[in-house]
Amino acid sequence: MSSTRPSPRSLTRRDFAASATGAAAILATGPLVRSADARAPMLGTEPPRFHRIKLGEFEVTTLLDGLAKVPRVHPIFGQNQDAETVAQHLKANFLPSDGMVVGFTPVVVNTGTSLVLFDAGNGGARGPERGFLQKALAAAGYKPEQIDTVILTHMHPDHIGGLIEDKNPVFPNANYVTGQREFDFWSKQDPASSDERMAGRAKLVQAQVMPLAERMTFLKDGNEAVSGITAVAAYGHTPGHMCFNIESAGKRLMLFADLTNHYVASLQKPEWHVVFDMDKDAAVASRKRILAMAAADKVATTGYHMPFPALGYVEQAGDAFRWVPASYQFML
Repeated sequence: MSSTRPSPRSLTRRDFAASATGAAAILATGPLVRSADARAPMLGTEPPRFHRIKLGEFEVTTLLDGLAKVPRVHPIFGQNQDAETVAQHLKANFLPSDGMVVGFTPVVVNTGTSLVLFDAGNGGARGPERGFLQKALAAAGYKPEQIDTVILTHMHPDHIGGLIEDKNPVFPNANYVTGQREFDFWSKQDPASSDERMAGRAKLVQAQVMPLAERMTFLKDGNEAVSGITAVAAYGHTPGHMCFNIESAGKRLMLFADLTNHYVASLQKPEWHVVFDMDKDAAVASRKRILAMAAADKVATTGYHMPFPALGYVEQAGDAFRWVPASYQFML
């Protein structure tokens, strides 16, 4: 069976003239999108202030208190390594070696019966690029007076700076929870110490923590802060630094605070010394123990200085570890 296909119609002079006239009309009026019409002002960058997930029957919200640009990585991280070793490790992970950005991420856990805040951020006095906890809380839909429990993982300035503003508690209806060992250490430090760093930290503890001491509950390893939230000793970064296991309806999240402060230069290299760790050897031992547990159990984690939204997993990588950011795991 044969078929006859129609041949293409020849372009006549009349067709050509019509096409040319149309093209001329378009050119006369200019392009369909004028460059002047397409311009928009540069708006600058604005990081997200909160990220919320469901964990069993709990809601967990990470809050961005701020970001700080730091002009160097070594010897802050890898203090017991040479600068070139650290630089090569950063380069292998697509990071520059001549600077870093550090985030600060407090966490809110709504258990249904308690609204719990882990750490209070920097406070407004510690620089223009940080101290936005109250702004982040508002963006997430919370008011400071709704917080009924504040848990302090430890008492470094970026965790206690936001407890009191203008001599008034920021969280007026809250009770406070921290490690017994941590409180005992810092409450005995002399603000007049000859060690400038220790003196500054002791002075801040006296101003930000001690006025709240009568409303504090003190924990030891394995104690429950509120139902579903349990303390895990992780000493070294500070004498009483603690992580917390958060569990609801069979779902689990390990909040590791400052166990590791950089997802490449510390978490991947747990044996590297960090300038902020007060007991370097104890901090290394805590990192190896808790990161190994998180990797073996495949438990979700959140870390105060992990890249925002600071939620992810720890993967065993040979004799070290790797940070794996969360994607849609909490959406299912």
